[in-house]
Amino acid sequence: MRDPLSALSDAFTAFLFGKVETTRLPVRTSTGQAQAVYLPTAAPGLGDSGVIIGREVYSGKGYIYDPFQLYGQQLPAPHWLVLGESGNGKSALEKTYVLRQLRFRDRQVVVLDAQGEDGVGEWNLIAQELGLTPIRLDPTSALNGGIRLNPLDPAITTTGQLALLRTIIEVAMGHGLDERSGFALKVAHAYVNATTTDRQPVLTDIVEQLRHPEPESAQAMNVDIDDVRAWGLDVALVLDRLVDGDLRGMFDGPTSFGIDLDAPLIVFDLSHIDRNSIAMPILMAIVGVWLEHTWIRPDRKKRIFLVEEAWHIINSPFVAQLFQRLLKFGRRLGLSFVAVVHHLSDVVDGAAAREAAAILKMASTRTIYAQKADEARATGRVLGLPRWAVEIIPTLTPGIAVWDVNGNVQVVKHLITEAERPLVFTDRAMTESSVSDLLPDDVRAADLEAEERAARIENQQRLNESSESTVA
Repeated sequence: MRDPLSALSDAFTAFLFGKVETTRLPVRTSTGQAQAVYLPTAAPGLGDSGVIIGREVYSGKGYIYDPFQLYGQQLPAPHWLVLGESGNGKSALEKTYVLRQLRFRDRQVVVLDAQGEDGVGEWNLIAQELGLTPIRLDPTSALNGGIRLNPLDPAITTTGQLALLRTIIEVAMGHGLDERSGFALKVAHAYVNATTTDRQPVLTDIVEQLRHPEPESAQAMNVDIDDVRAWGLDVALVLDRLVDGDLRGMFDGPTSFGIDLDAPLIVFDLSHIDRNSIAMPILMAIVGVWLEHTWIRPDRKKRIFLVEEAWHIINSPFVAQLFQRLLKFGRRLGLSFVAVVHHLSDVVDGAAAREAAAILKMASTRTIYAQKADEARATGRVLGLPRWAVEIIPTLTPGIAVWDVNGNVQVVKHLITEAERPLVFTDRAMTESSVSDLLPDDVRAADLEAEERAARIENQQRLNESSESTVA
């Protein structure tokens, strides 16, 4: 109840100056209650030119990505890293991406297929659909008409051959070549190339020359011939494994005929190779150099080099250095390198941490599927992901991933067409299809709930950031 004097003063003031506005008390609320004040927003897309991946979860907009279209504008490099635990959609994404890229006439793809099903690689169905035959590297069939790749193929430059031989030996030995062993290898290689003119030089020639070096090689350095033989002994023993050991037949002869390097899709089927043996990084080194010198050409084609189980490359210092050079060289000739890895810790904590960091730095596009919380936090620190993205990675359902395209971070649902479904859903594939009739009701409900939960986390993060900036 107001006192009479105050009421009389207000009435007199209103008579002289007109009605006076009343002062309202402030309304106190929380960001949760006030979130309706903020209008819905969506991050900008990557443009409308390229390959359709799916839809952005929060806005429902179509998500289009193509490193060749974005290179030089939004992307400093066309290389791509795909991360995530098994069963979350990496395989389906890779396969549909390649199929959609091949609809462009100036695209060409090489796949190193390290996964296997029913005695063949994962990419066998897609190769058959396109009328192609995978290049199946198999030690058990190499001696019976199987595929053979020659590290000394004349299509590879002399410098490239020597670099490849050194890489093979260093991977197998687990350490770099010393100067004396390197000299023995160099003179053996030079002699074989100079004297073998009626056929392709092969590894057997190098091994034989290391065991029985020519006197001229010793005289050139003013050393004893027995010293040169001793320097090359360890090198000869390593190469002998490719000639007469568990890998024989695949590399110790002329390159097989019938390998079509002009085909739109080239699949190297490595599923018969023990992925945990030393053979896998050796094989990847040979294939990488062989492709560098025979496949990548300045013909204005856009090429994609997709490597499954890429930790075999990034976890070996010598193979990683080789591929690092390939990436730098290939970028000028239109090459996009796609590395598929289960866990980032597989490479950043390995023997080739420095080389791995260099390769990861060149990957301007990173796609992260569901991971456990601790792995997601480690991935976020290495890749510099925003906090909200790290928080939702453990909640992602199959087929949904966080995409970081040079700092443009969005959550994307991968979509698969009816025509693609039988090609990408093999026995190992998961139920990450976006087509609703593939999923039972409870899975669809869980999918929607996960999307809504992720949206709430991001909205809350944005509100918190807005509140913090207002207080500041």
